Amino acid sequence: MLLCIDCGNTNTVFSIWDGESFISTWRIATDHRRTADEYFVWLSTLMSLKGIHASITEAIISSTVPRVVFNLRVLCNRYYDCRPFVVGKPGCELPVAPRVDQGATVGPDRLVNAVAGFDRHGGDLIVVDFGTATTFDVIDTDGAYIGGVIAPGVNLSLEALHMAAAALPHVDITHPEKVIGTNTVACIQSGIFWGYIGLAEGVVRQIRAEHGRPMRVIATGGLAPLFDQGFDLFDKVEDDLTIHGLRLIHDYNKGLAA
Repeated sequence: MLLCIDCGNTNTVFSIWDGESFISTWRIATDHRRTADEYFVWLSTLMSLKGIHASITEAIISSTVPRVVFNLRVLCNRYYDCRPFVVGKPGCELPVAPRVDQGATVGPDRLVNAVAGFDRHGGDLIVVDFGTATTFDVIDTDGAYIGGVIAPGVNLSLEALHMAAAALPHVDITHPEKVIGTNTVACIQSGIFWGYIGLAEGVVRQIRAEHGRPMRVIATGGLAPLFDQGFDLFDKVEDDLTIHGLRLIHDYNKGLAA
């Protein structure tokens, strides 16, 4: 069985692939201080509660937080007796190399999304990921990642607004009934929601114009469904895109080693 680990700035996702499907997925807050032993106790407990007796033999990791990779490697080595592939590190190849500035680094989550998006939808694709940052990733006709856009994430913007303006409360993001708020909370919610609707529409429009060809738009990330309510922003919303991409990259590298 394959353990896929997607470590983001806020949460880390663990998912187990049994050869035919992902049998379960769990999330934990990302914390570089968490040890391999703590990961194992947490994961094995959740597996036991669901009655899963998986014999994990392989693993792949994508992490936007470099400091957590060491303990995740130790987890795989110590408890599952396997050496994990780590996206963006030597020994883990992509089906198609990214075409970006020489020497430039690309977040591994963006590379994984590009692989998954191309597998499911083909090229000339924009993947919008509503995570800690809101990212727009552009995939060419052959599946290569060719660049994109990074903007502050929704919750990051809310937190920054709350911290920088003492009189403004922290609010939950929601789809407001009206654009014009009649109280402070409603005004903030409207500004965040409609602001990010405008951000998505504007960035996608500019990417399409610059790319010069029709492009499909796929959204992923925890808040993607919120921005898909009643709007024609995305062709599809997929919550498992990154995990699907990790499996594809793992299979590709296993094929290279065969």
